[in-house]
Amino acid sequence: MLLKAMQAAANSKGRAAPGVGAAGGMRYTRTDLACESAEPAASEETETVDGGSAPAVVTRRRETDGGYSVTLALGAMTARGEEDIPILSELLAAELRRMAAGMLGREVDASLRVLAVGLGNAHMTPDAIGPETVRRLTVTRHLKEWDHALFSSLGCCELAALCPGVLGQTGMESGELVKCAAELIRPDLMVAVDALAARSCERLSSTVQLSAEGISPGAGIGNRRMAITQDTMGCPVMGIGVPTVVDSATLVWDALDRAGMLETEVSAPLAEVLERGRSFIVSPGDCDAMVELMARLLARALDKAFGVGD
Repeated sequence: MLLKAMQAAANSKGRAAPGVGAAGGMRYTRTDLACESAEPAASEETETVDGGSAPAVVTRRRETDGGYSVTLALGAMTARGEEDIPILSELLAAELRRMAAGMLGREVDASLRVLAVGLGNAHMTPDAIGPETVRRLTVTRHLKEWDHALFSSLGCCELAALCPGVLGQTGMESGELVKCAAELIRPDLMVAVDALAARSCERLSSTVQLSAEGISPGAGIGNRRMAITQDTMGCPVMGIGVPTVVDSATLVWDALDRAGMLETEVSAPLAEVLERGRSFIVSPGDCDAMVELMARLLARALDKAFGVGD
């Protein structure tokens, strides 16, 4: 399974989270989430907003290198009622439109061309958040040509969608396929949806991160693929990520941290165990339910922000 890194987190993939020790120069925790990064932010603001049955926490963070991200902590989605989905989708749609306007220097309107990309392997549940989200979108690009009157009456953006699969399925880099699509339809904005890794199990499928800097597939396990950014795609790229996994070394290290058992240097046997654990990826037992809920939420929010929302 390929994990992905949000570059808006200042390339935090592989960086230690706060309070993490090291042995022999090796770090044992890694995260894709800017809110879990050990690097100080240039600025950060947090607010608690209405999330239906439970509040949601929105954190807007600007990195020292100019990267910008928004993290929405929604709590356990499986503990929420169905009535929360419309409320949370409105919240997320507002953040999507806010970030898009900032990236483009203009308000989101019907003249905007948007390409939504679902990254990941649809046949592996923890990696399926991208494809599951994008397949639920209401695409409208084709209507502009085939039924222009209908398209105009909708008052929505020109929305197209693509699920490029993964290298092992197609023999082609996801980035290569996405770039070809971008060159064909020339979007004003690309939105890439993907699965992330977290440091804390509490973040799994309960957090959504938006990035103004795009996504670098495979960086989570040192398997860097072609980055999907403005530099490579030729258009602004917004990344949307949901953490669905942790690696077992991170899980053990986080448990030691919570138990107050961390030391500046760890023993050689523990270091060996932790290093081996970096190759084991862990997802929760109800990952299928969490991914399905998150995909529905993201798709509804994207439709509200750019497409035909209800």
